[in-house]
Amino acid sequence: MAVNGGVFDRLKRFIKAVFKTTVEIFLEALKLSPNVQGYIAGSITELLLKKKLEEEHGCEVKRIREKWEGPKHLNHHGDFYFRVRPREPWYVIECKGVKSNAEKWHGLYNYTSLKKFLTLHSDKVPWVVGGACAEEQVEIWIAENLPKFQGEYSASLYSYEEVQRYLQNPPKRETKKYEDMRKLEGLKRDEVNQLIVERLKYVMEKVMVLDTHFVAGVSGVSMRTQATPLVDEFNVVAVDIFLRWIEHKFLFANPKLLEPSGSDPNHLQQNYVMGFVFPGENGETELHTTEEWYDDLNDVYETLNQQDCVAETDMQVDIRQVITYGDLGLDDED
Repeated sequence: MAVNGGVFDRLKRFIKAVFKTTVEIFLEALKLSPNVQGYIAGSITELLLKKKLEEEHGCEVKRIREKWEGPKHLNHHGDFYFRVRPREPWYVIECKGVKSNAEKWHGLYNYTSLKKFLTLHSDKVPWVVGGACAEEQVEIWIAENLPKFQGEYSASLYSYEEVQRYLQNPPKRETKKYEDMRKLEGLKRDEVNQLIVERLKYVMEKVMVLDTHFVAGVSGVSMRTQATPLVDEFNVVAVDIFLRWIEHKFLFANPKLLEPSGSDPNHLQQNYVMGFVFPGENGETELHTTEEWYDDLNDVYETLNQQDCVAETDMQVDIRQVITYGDLGLDDED
């Protein structure tokens, strides 16, 4: 109890010194700023990855400078340099999170889209038995685990914009889509969104999607031909799945072993469906991923080619001075 009280006291003094306000105002501002929450979540993920590399794997870790002196090295577009022991080669690791709106993006609030998506990715679903019809097994699973799709959720939902566009030029004959659209006619944007949120909550009580979101800028300096990373910009990618898991948890992959982009094999795809999380009774949540993703960094490290390591002379390490309690004139002790 004393430790928690000490941490809170230091937090309170930090907020007062840096932001000139109270914890209550700070918290309210944070709650009103989703973008800031996302930035903080990303910083937490990076810090936890650094601690994991150092404490669990004994690695030496250095942060890569964001603002380079001169053009950024093409193979240094990650968050950290790391090496497993002295005199071993340095590699670059990039830290990512999972797509926060994956279920909505894939339209899993509608029965047809949910069935199609689970069938398409049935190789990542543990209860689909090979040799039998995957679609039939998915239909049975949905009927048993998400029975509302057979009743009150049987009508498809559409976004507010889709409804407005569709009903401006309705079809001349009755269709299932036209019937479902008319059920949404007259609803406000927030009302339609709330229906979708309600369905998503229902679906995510039984299945959640682990979907990556690899986005990168396109410029002449980066040598990218599309808005995704090149396969050799970093040696390892670490994805924190805490948005779909019970705690912060990292899955690791060698980008060169991921399926490249179909339009340019030198690039990664923007999205990879890594697998699924199946929430269970009594906290027995199950995680199932494709074979490219590993729980243990060592398994990925064994796939690295020493020819792909980074030269120590090319490294630009971030040595910026961060704000400390001493800089603020605060005591760092409880």
